[in-house]
Amino acid sequence: MNTPSKPTLTGGCQCGAVRYALASEPTGASICHCRMCQKAFGNYFAPLTGVPLKDLVWTKSEPGIFKSSEAVERGFCRDCGTPLSFRYVESNRISVSIGSLDDPGRVQPETQYGMESRLAAFETLHTLPETEDSATPEELAKMASRQHPDHD
Repeated sequence: MNTPSKPTLTGGCQCGAVRYALASEPTGASICHCRMCQKAFGNYFAPLTGVPLKDLVWTKSEPGIFKSSEAVERGFCRDCGTPLSFRYVESNRISVSIGSLDDPGRVQPETQYGMESRLAAFETLHTLPETEDSATPEELAKMASRQHPDHD
């Protein structure tokens, strides 16, 4: 669990139990609409970006691993459930979930996979009305984040 001397990006789970550092700039950013990714992320798609396996260092604890098929293993935080990684077991590359990066805005998806499973609602999300939060100050106080900050 050594941190690279100057990590390119860092990230981790929502509760802070699992943290990682990337020693190279991630490439191949994508979103995957396949049914397995929908289930793994509990969402319409999975946003991922990758590095060579040697360039990912788990700096605090290590994720749980679920083999979603003979070909794929997925890493997640055992405490809060955050999806963290995706890896073809015979590959020397590993992907991390873009949302688990401390600075996810630095990575822009370049392609989409699993289009056969893309949900119809995905195409119209941008047309939904936008609203302001109407919670009272008391309600907002109860919603104070327990999330780990986006840094070590």
